[in-house]
Amino acid sequence: MLRLSSSVAIPDDEIELNAIRAQGAGGQNVNKVASAVHLRFDFVNSSLPDAYKQKLSQLSDARISKDGVIVIKAQQHRTWERNREDALNRLRELILAAMVERKKRRPTKPTKASKKRRLDSKTRQGKTKALRGKVDY
Repeated sequence: MLRLSSSVAIPDDEIELNAIRAQGAGGQNVNKVASAVHLRFDFVNSSLPDAYKQKLSQLSDARISKDGVIVIKAQQHRTWERNREDALNRLRELILAAMVERKKRRPTKPTKASKKRRLDSKTRQGKTKALRGKVDY
């Protein structure tokens, strides 16, 4: 059971974990042992609350397919158990990050004083540059 909060948890039977062979260097061991983990979680057909499903479907993440399946591949560690933990933690972080309420941007206007400072600075800079021109004797 993957616990997301005190009231929300994902049952183990909804998360599909497959052992696969890891990529990259590793000698003979990498060719024999399936230590990487391929995690698939179909959040559309899961027991997650509707608010979670809606937020996840709005995410534009490469790990989320169009049919609402989250696919995570974990192959960082040497053992299947540690890769399994890593994949589950990454799934938890993805779901919790989707649920973070973004702060609404409040549009602001520059103050009169800041406009004046900006224009004064531009005038000063223009005068400095004008002094760099050709000198007419």
